[in-house]
Order: sequence, then structure tokens, then C-alpha cells
Amino acid sequence: MWKWEYVEKIMPKLLEAIPVAVGAALAGFTLAVLLGLPIALARRSRNRWLSAPVAAAAEFVRSTPLLVQLFVLVFVLPQSFGIRLSPFWAGVLGLGIHYSTYLSEVYRSGIEAVPKGQWEAAIALNFGKWRTWRRIVLPQSVPPTLPVMGNYLITMFKETPTLSAITVVELLMTAKIAGSASFRYVEAFTLVGLIFLLLSYPSALLVRLLEQRMQRREGRVTSR
Repeated sequence: MWKWEYVEKIMPKLLEAIPVAVGAALAGFTLAVLLGLPIALARRSRNRWLSAPVAAAAEFVRSTPLLVQLFVLVFVLPQSFGIRLSPFWAGVLGLGIHYSTYLSEVYRSGIEAVPKGQWEAAIALNFGKWRTWRRIVLPQSVPPTLPVMGNYLITMFKETPTLSAITVVELLMTAKIAGSASFRYVEAFTLVGLIFLLLSYPSALLVRLLEQRMQRREGRVTSR
């Protein structure tokens, strides 16, 4: 039976765990954004000694479970290489590396969407590679990908319960602890689901509005 008294008791503890989940998602997303672009550029390189290993590593990371990668960071690195990370930062590193391979594909699709004429114009203006990327390619390729990146940020936030497997005390772990102490799991897990819904759904609406705004802007540019 549902008990509101128990809900009032555990709700403060669950609210205290929200910053951990949000912080892990934001830090992991920042890392993924920073790593995704170099991966995309390396995969586009004409140097096979660079593009082939990076592509193979990205496919390996993307094709293996996030949970396994977290276990490697927490248990394998200390034993094999002496590298010890706190559970939180291991989770951030795992999320960042895992989703950087997905964001690299987002970057690559944005880069490939830049019209060929823009590249030709840069050559005609005698722009160097760095200036071409900085002034022409990236300003045109990155903005259209922002809605997709926003969706990945929401996905990463919903992946944070996976971090409970490496003892990060986020929302799910807090609910497990509360449930194991009272043998009441219905309220705890239901509240966790509602919290994720209340945080994720408005974020999804904002991303949708951003996507619609980008589409209207592209439509105005095309009409010109």
C-alpha cells in the first residue's frame, strides 16, 4: 500500500541526489562535446593511419555496453595501470567517452551538409585550412546539430541511473538505499521515475522548440 508519510520522509533525500545526476550528465555531455569534434575530424582525415584506428576505436566504444565500460574504468584501470578515479568522475568519464562517439556522427553529418560551394569559395579566397574550418565550415555545420545534441543530453541524463552500478549515489542509488532500509520500494522507485519525467519532459519540449526555430531559420535562408 502507498504511504504518503513515507513519501514525505524520503523525498528530501531524493531531492538531494538530483544535483549529482544533473552534474554527472552535464559534465559528461561537456566532455562528449569536446571529444566528439576531434573524433569526427580524425575520421574524415585522408590519412588512413589516423582515420582507420580512430574509426575502429569509435565503433568499439559505441558497440559495447556503457556498463561494461564503467566497470573497466572503476576496476580494471586501478589494477592494471594504477589509475584510480572516484566513482563520480569515472561515471563522467564513461558517459563522456561513450557518447562522444555518437556526437562525432552528429558533427560529421553537420559538416557533410555544408554545401560544396562553400569549400570552393574558401579555396577561391585563398583561405587556409584552419581559417576555412573556423570561419566557414564550423559556423554553418554546428548550429543545425544543436537540437540533436540536446536530445543526447537528455538521453545522458536518463542514463545516470547506470552509475549506481559503480556506487555513485544518484537518484536510483538513493532510492535503493531507502528501499533496503524500509523494505518499501514502490514509493521510492515511483518517485524516481516521476522526478526523471518532470526534469526530462520540459527539456525535451525546449529542444523541440529549438529544432523548430532552426528549421524556420533554414527556411528563411533557403527562400532568399
